[in-house]
Amino acid sequence: MKTKDVLLELRNKHGLSQDELAKKVFVTRQAVSRWETGETIPNTETLKLLSNIFNVSINTLLGSPRELICQCCGMPLTDELIGHDSNGTLNEDYCKWCYADGTYTYHDMDSLIDVCVPHMVKSGFNEEQARFYIKNMLPNLKYWKNHDYLSDGGKFEAFKKELIEEINDLHIKGMPKVESLNALVGSYVNLEYPLPSGIKAKFLNDQITYLGTQLESDKFCYGVVANADYILVCTYEEEGNNPNLLLFKKR
Repeated sequence: MKTKDVLLELRNKHGLSQDELAKKVFVTRQAVSRWETGETIPNTETLKLLSNIFNVSINTLLGSPRELICQCCGMPLTDELIGHDSNGTLNEDYCKWCYADGTYTYHDMDSLIDVCVPHMVKSGFNEEQARFYIKNMLPNLKYWKNHDYLSDGGKFEAFKKELIEEINDLHIKGMPKVESLNALVGSYVNLEYPLPSGIKAKFLNDQITYLGTQLESDKFCYGVVANADYILVCTYEEEGNNPNLLLFKKR
């Protein structure tokens, strides 16, 4: 699709008139009209505003001239998977798992490889092939090439260690010890739990990236999800069935 078609489709999808969109990006209605006829395209600053309004990448607004991949893990990126800067702006270099609200979530390449390999095995690779491919691919990506510059000096890893200790200190009966935490996008782990009142409720934000893990026991899995503000622990069966909320507490 061309930029003019993308903008028209997005404006209609969001139920905005040309006048309404023009006010949001501080231009005239005539300017919006010219974009949609293909006479002109928005400048860089206006593209940034449009990206925030429609929650799509600038690459999408320009008709997807580039194939975006995460510059940390190598995952192909769609608008739904792109990470956000601390101000909420989409960052087209990274996925939600590797970059959340301006924070890089992986600082050790081997840990990232261990997370990626099972996903590639599910896609048809054997484990040896997957590990060999990822190990050779990651060093060529922007994040790992510039890791010394982009690293936070170990602050995030220290935070994860503190969080792991705090979770284990809860001594939840039957739950195996938490050894590590990985990035988890809210929409993938936001289960709906039955409450004593009879209603069902979700406690996470689909758009936020959390830290968490799955711990297996004989009868079910324990799910742990946490961030700087909250810790959630639950149990569930295969495919997330029959979820049961064990703990949801403010840190």
